[in-house]
Amino acid sequence: MFPVKSILAVDGGASKVDVALLDVEGNVHATVRRRGRFNFGLGSNGSLDGLVRAIKAATGGHVARLGVYCLAGADIPLDDRRIATEVEGLGWSRKSIVRNDTFAVLRAGTDRTWGVAVVCGTGMNCAGVGPDGRYVRFPSFGELSGDRAHGGGWLGRAALGAAIRARDGRGPRTLLEKSVPAHFGLTRPTAVMEAIYVGRLHNDRLSELSPVVLKTASGGDAVARDLIDQMVEEIVVTANAAIRRLRLTKRDVHVVLGGGVLRAMDARLVEQITTGLRQVAPAAVIMQLEAPPVLGAALIGLDELGASEAARTRLRKSLTARARSRRAPSRGRLNR
Repeated sequence: MFPVKSILAVDGGASKVDVALLDVEGNVHATVRRRGRFNFGLGSNGSLDGLVRAIKAATGGHVARLGVYCLAGADIPLDDRRIATEVEGLGWSRKSIVRNDTFAVLRAGTDRTWGVAVVCGTGMNCAGVGPDGRYVRFPSFGELSGDRAHGGGWLGRAALGAAIRARDGRGPRTLLEKSVPAHFGLTRPTAVMEAIYVGRLHNDRLSELSPVVLKTASGGDAVARDLIDQMVEEIVVTANAAIRRLRLTKRDVHVVLGGGVLRAMDARLVEQITTGLRQVAPAAVIMQLEAPPVLGAALIGLDELGASEAARTRLRKSLTARARSRRAPSRGRLNR
């Protein structure tokens, strides 16, 4: 039987949604993960239907006291209002909080309720909360909102472009000429372009190239390294802008790094990011996210309901353990 003071926590992003049902004491009663695209930006299709199925599986129809929905696509206040209207109309919780999924990464990554988070996965975004509760965030609409070197999707497109230019003589030679098409079982970079053009390969799959570019860069390829350096610079510039706007340059601000691309970066690149951040905030503490982002949504719920520190500690331990168990490879099987 589900508790009266229950929290429905949701973290939805480019490739998956995680749902957790918990009580105000920090006890987890159900968790569900569903793969798929859960971006709730304007024009997204299928996200709501998938979210409905995931929440039904977790709650069995139970109505939570509070729902915290941290979702990709909740980029500006207009999105917050639009998404809140949608989820409140479905009656999953008596009260709803809608935030961008970057806020879940921030709250999951630090025991503080303030700091800055940068997420670099398929796309890139940044959000920050000050000790006084003020917050900053960025629209994350790509070139439309002034973004550059914008996440794994940008990195994949740039790598393909660099490989094509190298092959046809417009750019310097690079190992990406071979490694990019090889990832898709092809022999030429133009074959990847043609497959996308005619619809045999979905454009979104270019984000799969992030590990390929990182590996090629670590091998010393100058073109791949330049692409990674551009991304690192954008991460640093964006996080530093949030730090300045929140007036945290003289504080020991926690900067949480999350998302698949940042998880895949080696120690040298993380140190490069750290150096850039500390030029603006010398006392900044840089932290790579280890906990599942849905923990952040759940902690936001506990904060809202005034839960105890013991409840937050219990919840962090439980959800982190569940995530580690899910990541662990089964005996005798490869961890793909």
